[in-house]
Amino acid sequence: MAKEKGKRYRAAREQIQSDGGPYRLDEASELVKASATASFDESIDMDLRLGVDPRHADQMVRGSVALPHGTGKEVRVLVLANEAKQSEAEEAGADFAGLDEYIERIEEENWLDFDVVIATPDVMGQVGRLGRILGPRGLMPNPKSGTVTMDVADTVEEVKAGKIEFRVDKNGNLHTSIGRASFDAEQIRENAAAFLKEVLRLRPASSKGLYLRSVTMSSTMGPPVPVDRSAVVSDAR
Repeated sequence: MAKEKGKRYRAAREQIQSDGGPYRLDEASELVKASATASFDESIDMDLRLGVDPRHADQMVRGSVALPHGTGKEVRVLVLANEAKQSEAEEAGADFAGLDEYIERIEEENWLDFDVVIATPDVMGQVGRLGRILGPRGLMPNPKSGTVTMDVADTVEEVKAGKIEFRVDKNGNLHTSIGRASFDAEQIRENAAAFLKEVLRLRPASSKGLYLRSVTMSSTMGPPVPVDRSAVVSDAR
């Protein structure tokens, strides 16, 4: 089996090196799947370079999307809410639900054993002081990403099922995981298409010129696979 994986990896890498791409989304998904041959279940990631200037608020690209096949990763969810909503969060599958005790742990112990934070609007005055800790890590609850809501149960279930959040960085780059190497190529393609479709939908009206400047797909240990940005619009439908 290891020998067969080695052959698949070499064939995929040789193809990428020989013709250089870029590839349609279905081709890229097959290549990135073939080149993911590590002994662990590698993450499948997408990296986008966008034609936006995030220094301007009206060019910030930030959102969330429910991936058709989930992320393949167990997501730890912290819900910050008053007692009335805490039991609802726990019943929906939240890993942690509370308020003051978790705010104190984050502030005093730098506790960050979670992947997503959901908060109800009525406690954002208290949660706001965690911005300096959670903000730089992309964990701060935000209405635009759907993580500030009274619909706690539905949001927890969506996140657990594979809803991801994303945000462009200060240089106009956007990075996110869209699955695992254990997915088949079609599942990778469908997750990638859902993500790209949402990024395209969120194009700021003030963004001029080329919006998708580059699109790359890769596994944790595999070579980067360039995706044909001119075909992304049709591929992502």
